[in-house]
Amino acid sequence: MSTTYQTSCVLCAQNCGLQATVRNNRIVKVKGDKDSPRSEGYACRKGLNIGYHQHNSDRLQYPLKRVGGKFEEISWDLAIAEIADKLKEIVRRYGPRVLAYMGGGGQGCHLEAGFGVRLLRAMGSQYHYSALAQEFSGMFWVHGRTFGRQYIHTIPDLPETDLLLAIGWNGMESHQVPQAPRHLLRISKDPNKTLIVIDPRVSETARIADIHLPIRPGTDALLLKAMISIVLEEGLEDSIYIREHTSEFDQIKGLFLDFDARSAVKTCQLDFERVREVCRLFATQKSCLRYDLGVMMNRHSSTSSYLAVIFQALCGRLGVRGGSVFPGHLMPIGSHSDERGPKGWRTVASDFFPVCGTYPPNAMPEEILSDNPERLRAVIVAGSNPLRSYADTTAYEKAFQQLDLLVTADVAMTETAALSHYVLPARSGYESWDGTFFALTFPDIYFQLRRPIVEPEGAALELGEIHLRLADRLGLVPPIPEDLYRAAETGLSAFGRSLMEYVNAERKAATMMPFILGKTLGKVLGSVHLAALWGILRMAPKDFHDNAARAGYEAGARLAEDIFQKLIDHPEGVRIGRIDSEHNLEQLQTEDGKVHLHIPELMDTIQGLNAAHEESALSPNPSFPLILMAGRHASVNANTLMRNPAWNEGRRACTLMMHPADAEGLHLVDGQMVRVRTEAGFETIELEITGEARRGHVSMPHGFGLVYGGQVYGANVNRLTKNTNRDHLGTPMHRYVPCRVEAIPC
Repeated sequence: MSTTYQTSCVLCAQNCGLQATVRNNRIVKVKGDKDSPRSEGYACRKGLNIGYHQHNSDRLQYPLKRVGGKFEEISWDLAIAEIADKLKEIVRRYGPRVLAYMGGGGQGCHLEAGFGVRLLRAMGSQYHYSALAQEFSGMFWVHGRTFGRQYIHTIPDLPETDLLLAIGWNGMESHQVPQAPRHLLRISKDPNKTLIVIDPRVSETARIADIHLPIRPGTDALLLKAMISIVLEEGLEDSIYIREHTSEFDQIKGLFLDFDARSAVKTCQLDFERVREVCRLFATQKSCLRYDLGVMMNRHSSTSSYLAVIFQALCGRLGVRGGSVFPGHLMPIGSHSDERGPKGWRTVASDFFPVCGTYPPNAMPEEILSDNPERLRAVIVAGSNPLRSYADTTAYEKAFQQLDLLVTADVAMTETAALSHYVLPARSGYESWDGTFFALTFPDIYFQLRRPIVEPEGAALELGEIHLRLADRLGLVPPIPEDLYRAAETGLSAFGRSLMEYVNAERKAATMMPFILGKTLGKVLGSVHLAALWGILRMAPKDFHDNAARAGYEAGARLAEDIFQKLIDHPEGVRIGRIDSEHNLEQLQTEDGKVHLHIPELMDTIQGLNAAHEESALSPNPSFPLILMAGRHASVNANTLMRNPAWNEGRRACTLMMHPADAEGLHLVDGQMVRVRTEAGFETIELEITGEARRGHVSMPHGFGLVYGGQVYGANVNRLTKNTNRDHLGTPMHRYVPCRVEAIPC
């Protein structure tokens, strides 16, 4: 007997709607869900292969404790008791700064994050490490200064735009916006629209572009400065927009006047007339810009993000239809954490501050290995695999072995779990109630509540439930009156009224809300995640209520219950709000409601950014003459979420792409195994010779080097990335890693 469910993909941030057929508790068939209002039937091969994520031999079923050199199965009660007692003793002895939490929900399961962060804060620590600070710190930090809040971001208004400028974004493979390949192909094929790609190699997106600028690796910031200079030199700026919607333009204008843009473009190894044509097209058409990890994980990450804001603002393309717009959301991804405030912590060894509320994973090994008395001693890892996901695997391995306590809660026995003191089995995204808060659509706001479609095997729990049990054992949850439990059984409206009475009477209740909801409403609903979502809807701010009203919901006390019930009734996902697209710039949170164009901390960097400086900085290292792009997006990789390599059987999945001229110079042939060396280490990988690569530039995918069934599958790119090869915010330069490639001796 088979049953088909409407669900969504958990393997990337687009979370495309899927129809999954389940037979004998196994996902046996998957296709795109045409009823999904967000993805409308689109799904890539990752989503179509979620069965390999759900069903694999690495799945965890019972709590495990390391005893000697092996794991032994223990009960949940004993695991929680021992972990809580160890956490309590470590914090009592050394203070709260020695504790860190690494999690936040990953690609598809965000309802865990509220529990994990609250557990961390309740124990007195602020050290939340997450993938946000692995990739997006430069952009978020810049947006905090220019837009007023670090969690305010832009997306390209692809349905309305006439020109898309993609910098370091291979959307045909990495997606990053809903239905990206569909939008890119539509723009590419429309004779009245223009697709421009700036990328060192002939990526899958560059291949369909109207204009491809094959930029020299590492020169994105220099090119953006040159493009701003060209716009000003040719009088292409939107003076009315600048006057009405920006501030501090006069304080930065001088950085770009009389700038030698020709020499800069030459250093970028591009044709000046072609670049000038791109500037003219962007400034005179209904255009938008999208940049991605090719820029954000490269040299001058935050500077490039800043220059991208300036370039778009000068052309009047921020917060307007067809431009780069500010989407709405149910819950922001991260919090605003301005380092200039007095309350935020810095890491004790590396002196990093949080951006969007999270610290950079690249700092963690140093924070553990430091001789500071407040070094990290205990780490809780939830739904994350830093031993493969973050820079410098070797440094992480050394550091994690020095921890007093490492606890990993995950769906599978990952490389990180294998080093842990305790391993706790978490339910997958298809065994629990969950969803994501990725706000990547405009003007409509969507949410899909994913429900369990298969039963967990063994004793796995929702990740939020694991955090709740720890918090309870630690005595962090305030006393809950019996009448609140009874109200939960009565109905949501009655429970809501009783909850407010309780919060008014118990001062600690507001800060521990996920746990209170989990213990009361979660017991009735059968899911702490489901209870947390109800709480999020109930406590949503006024702007969410305004957006919901524009989407047709009736304002008032029942709004949360109405949307909550609709989400349960419609597993395909629903529209929960609509942004006021005619007044999109009202999303800004700056004091004057304008885009602020002056960031004092970056003035010296931009002032010194010129052709001569970059030529010197980019001089090849004789020991590592090639530049490695560490982390190529492809249809064959899904971070570390797909552990069973069978999903790629018959495909050439993990290869090092190299230009034919480079291969000839090194006497290498296609298909042979080669060794890639960097300052961090070396890996062995199959060579793929292709004209789509750029001379002097090689690339390899991420998400490989996984140990499955006792065998290593593919090459681990993070064995080649050094955690100290990073910018001032801690973002790794994964897209600019000096390396050399060698034939393997016979």
